[in-house]
Amino acid sequence: MTFDLNKHIYRLLQDEPFFAALSRRIDKKVSRSVPTAGVMINKHTGYYELLYNPEYFESITEKEMGGVLKHEFYHLVFEHITDRLPEGKMSVLWNVATDLAINWHIRTELPPGCCIPGEGDYERFPPLMTAEWYYDALKSEQDPKKKSQQSHAEGEGEGEEQEEQGNGKGKGKPGEGNGQFDSHDSWGDANQQTKEIAKERLKEMTKKASEECDKTNSWGSVSRQVREHIKENIIGHTLDWKKLLRYFVRTSQVVNKRSSIKNINRRYPYIHPGKNKRRQARIAISIDQSGSVSDTLLDTFFAELAELAKVAEFVVVPFDDQVFESEVFVWKRGERRKNVRVLRGGTNFDAPNKYVNENNFDGHIILTDMYAPKPGPSKCQRVWVTDAAGSHAPYFTTKERVLVLK
Repeated sequence: MTFDLNKHIYRLLQDEPFFAALSRRIDKKVSRSVPTAGVMINKHTGYYELLYNPEYFESITEKEMGGVLKHEFYHLVFEHITDRLPEGKMSVLWNVATDLAINWHIRTELPPGCCIPGEGDYERFPPLMTAEWYYDALKSEQDPKKKSQQSHAEGEGEGEEQEEQGNGKGKGKPGEGNGQFDSHDSWGDANQQTKEIAKERLKEMTKKASEECDKTNSWGSVSRQVREHIKENIIGHTLDWKKLLRYFVRTSQVVNKRSSIKNINRRYPYIHPGKNKRRQARIAISIDQSGSVSDTLLDTFFAELAELAKVAEFVVVPFDDQVFESEVFVWKRGERRKNVRVLRGGTNFDAPNKYVNENNFDGHIILTDMYAPKPGPSKCQRVWVTDAAGSHAPYFTTKERVLVLK
């Protein structure tokens, strides 16, 4: 019977509430293409996935299984997957450097032979440094002058052997040689746009996991240093509302697939019909033009819409206590427009909500000062954009995302 990681997750992480909360938000998939395990970004969806080889997990102890899982989740926490690769490409040095940045935290839980700062081939490196620090240190050892000095000091051949070990070029089974046991091969597959989407998802995941831990006052084995990193660099980092708006537009995109006998099916040519794909998000942007919304807020938002128009087409829906359909317009991709206030009445969020629900949009962005009763449910993803005053003293509370214009 094939090992099913999902059936063991609760037991493996029952004393690790933070990692358990992260785990619930990550898909686990069997893959025999990886020798052990590896976390990655799905380049098509921007979601995180944990790939694992069932044979490998059956060969290690439960304690080591838990260590392997935490190792993979630490790659997310330290943003190794979403950061740009050094010099723009994946390398053995970067692989080893990221593992060195992690393994000190879980050094008693890992399978034998993993690379750990201060031990074995990496005894010369101090613990608790960043992946970038370890990468620079490893790379400096490749300097031709240092190689030459090393060869003269230690004798021909010894220098090359030490370089091979220190740079992570050892051979053998997973967990042996260079000490890197998991797969990082897919880290460079996703493009930068997909990584930006994944970064926003990581912020949401870690925020919810941290809130769960704070409520119970239990973080498991997560150290104070790591907690500070999470809260300062991921959760507490000032969010760029412009990036978040662009993220919202991109993640609202849908794919419509229709069978087509004109297109050849790549997997089953001339047996099954091919598919026609259309990727285009229908985004409604409702703009509250009631008297309480300032011209400054509207001008700032319109400036960002001009940037959004570079990547997407959307429908602008001006409203106050109703939607005046004669003022609704399509802002086409690449177009430039100026803010023109057309209304100054009261505010009723049910008006734009009804308009969007009835016209089959994929996403709904509402610019407002948040001063009106909460509308009914939306059929599509909905986000609110407001200023600092609107976010601190809204008329209603919502679990939907609220972005604050700076």
